[in-house]
Parts: sequence; C-alpha cells; structure tokens
Amino acid sequence: MTRLIDTLKMRSLISQIPSAHDKLLFTPGPLTTSLAVKQAMLHDAGSWHFEFNSRVSAIRERLLALTGVSHDRGWETVLLQGSGTYGVEAVFLTCVPPQGKVLVLSNGAYGERIVKMLQHARIDHTVLRTPEDTPTDPNALDAQLRDDPAITHVAMVHCETTTGILNPLSEVGAVTRHHQRSLVLDAMSSFGAYPVDLEATGVDYLISSANKCLEGVPGFAFVICQRQKLEACAGFARSLSLDLLGQLKGFDANEQFRFTPPTHSLLAFEQALRELELEGGFPARLARYQQNHRILVEGMRAMGFRPFLDPAVQSCVITAFLYRHFPGFDFLTLYRRLSDSGFIIYPGKLTQTDTFRIGSIGRLFPADMRALLHAIDQATLEWRHTTTAAPTP
Repeated sequence: MTRLIDTLKMRSLISQIPSAHDKLLFTPGPLTTSLAVKQAMLHDAGSWHFEFNSRVSAIRERLLALTGVSHDRGWETVLLQGSGTYGVEAVFLTCVPPQGKVLVLSNGAYGERIVKMLQHARIDHTVLRTPEDTPTDPNALDAQLRDDPAITHVAMVHCETTTGILNPLSEVGAVTRHHQRSLVLDAMSSFGAYPVDLEATGVDYLISSANKCLEGVPGFAFVICQRQKLEACAGFARSLSLDLLGQLKGFDANEQFRFTPPTHSLLAFEQALRELELEGGFPARLARYQQNHRILVEGMRAMGFRPFLDPAVQSCVITAFLYRHFPGFDFLTLYRRLSDSGFIIYPGKLTQTDTFRIGSIGRLFPADMRALLHAIDQATLEWRHTTTAAPTP
C-alpha cells in the first residue's frame, strides 16, 4: 500500500509539471526540452555514489561515440560544471602554454567573447576578423599562419549564433593541420546536429554543452580531446576549477567530478541522449532542424522579412531577420505579443544592423514553426500593412 501511495504521489507531481503549458523557446539555448527530459530531473543522485558515477562514465563514452572516436584511439571527454562559455575558457586556461599565442577567427559576438577571455587571462593572441555575414577565409588563415610562427592555436566558432552563419570547418582544419597548429572548435550551437569528424578535420579540442542541439538542460559543458595532447599541457593551467587536465585526472582516479557535479542536469542529459538515439542520431535531428528552418524562412519571406545571411552560408540553427523595411517596427512590442501567445524569440546581436533572431532547434517540430509564423503574422500586421517597401526578393 505504501508503494502504491508513493507511486500515485509521483504521478500527481509529474502531472503538475507545466510542460504542456510552457512557452516554446525559439532560441539558440536553453531550449524547449521534452517532458521525459524534465521528468529525469525528479530524482536525486549522490555525487559519490557508484551508480551515479557509472552513469557519468557512460555519458562520457556516448559523447565519444557520437563523434566516431573512442578511448582506444586516445580520445577523452571531460565534463565541466557551468555553461558552454566555461568549457571554452577552460581550454584556453589549461591548454595554451605560457609562451603560446592564439589566433581567433571571429565573425560575431562569440568569436569576440573568446578575444575577451584571452585578454582577461593575459594570453597572447591576434584576431582575424571577417564581416558578420562572411565566413572565415581559409586563404587569409593560411597567410597569417605562414607569416606568424608564434601562433600555437587557432580558435573558431563553428556556428556563430550572432547570425547563424556556419563557418568552413573542413577547410580551416586542413589549413591548421598543414601548419601543425592546434585547432580549438567552439561547437556550442552545432554539435548534436552537424556532424564533426574530429580526426578528418584535425580538431584538437571540441567544446559544446548539454543545452543546445543535444536537447538537455543547462548545467555543464564538455570538451572532447586527445588524451595525449591534454596531458602534454601539465603545468599550464591558470585556474583551479577550470583545469581540464585536473578534472580528467579526477575522473581517472574515482570517476568523480572534483567539485559538486550538476547531478540533475546529468540525469536529464542521459535521457536526452536516449532521445537522440531514438530519433536516429545526428542525421535525423539535422533533417528535422532543416525542415523547421525551411518552413520558418519561407513563412517569414512571405510576410516580407528577409534573412540577414545569404542562404549559402546560413545554418539551420538560428536565423537573423532584418526589420529595416518596416517603419515603426519595435522588437520589444513583437516580443511581448509573441510571449503572450506562448512563443519566445531572441533579440538581435549584430553590431551595425537591426535584426531579431529565431531558432529552429530544441524539441520543436514543423507544426510548432507554423504556429509561430501564424502568431508573427498576427503580431506584425500593423507594421507590414503600413510599409511601402518593395517585395522581398
């Protein structure tokens, strides 16, 4: 009888989860998650308990498998408490030698965030910038690496969520490998959808987080790297809590985090990985996101909103839309109207152009995109009907 009562209480708690009434998040993360992912967090876990630690080890292995590498081939996954930014900063604080120099490839806010990290850490660096609508230029990278032998590491954001631009990983990887430098890849918004062949592209450090295309919840980042290269960084760490090698040694010793782990986020992530597998892995998830993106762009164009990027360089992760054609347009008003209808979008982050952004990732499906488009249609009538702008090409 006691067990039955406990079961009924649990079912009652689950039924009160506001998942069915949560606003849908059309953002680059945190994202809308499945009910099952949320339910996974209804359990407590002891951070020293062997069952929890074995689950953490399994998560680390599964992340390697998703990239097609393994321990047997010398690769490791290092989990780290905090947001994706913590993981990116940890790589630089741990892996750049005292006399090292980082070349940052930047075409958006997250490339510039890397620059700020290096400035704060007093790590020597230089920046190769391209406009926010232009992918990184591999030829310019080749010239800079040829002319500056002091550069030890190249850092690039794979999908720059300032605009949704997808940078040319294969080409950048080939150039970096040719010059025998280390490639650090911020794959925060791409990993889980776009496949990354670490060995073919020459990526030495891939960083992502739980709450992007893998559709978990915030709480930790992870770095996938070659063990030998990370071990060669012994003595470089400029931080205690962001020391990746120190965390790897902690996992080696007892399968535990050195400091309090995000237990509930890890349980949710375990379920998120199951759902990725059930969906069909990266190819199926990418196909769903691409379909979401196509529906979104077609619908927005029909209303007169033009994407900021050329389709040739646009990812399906998030899309920046211009609103300069609509006199009197006010993003905050649109935001509030959509929020009242149950939809959350994202402000723009461009430095010189007024845009707003809409994500296509997370637990979203074509029907959700169409529902959002209907809400935008209703919310923007007054601006669109008063404009004299020419039709969008």
